[in-house]
Amino acid sequence: MPQEHTPVADGSDAEVMASIDASSSSPSYIIADISRDDAWLSVSETDAPVLAEWC
Repeated sequence: MPQEHTPVADGSDAEVMASIDASSSSPSYIIADISRDDAWLSVSETDAPVLAEWC
């Protein structure tokens, strides 16, 4: 599914947060820039990257 992307010239004002949404039967990992409207993404918790594996 194609998505619209809006480039940001300066991300210094970005406020990015992450969370697990466990409210459904299939928990999701969500990353959002709370300083902008509609700037978020989600993935199934089981498919989310493990940060310790990136090191």
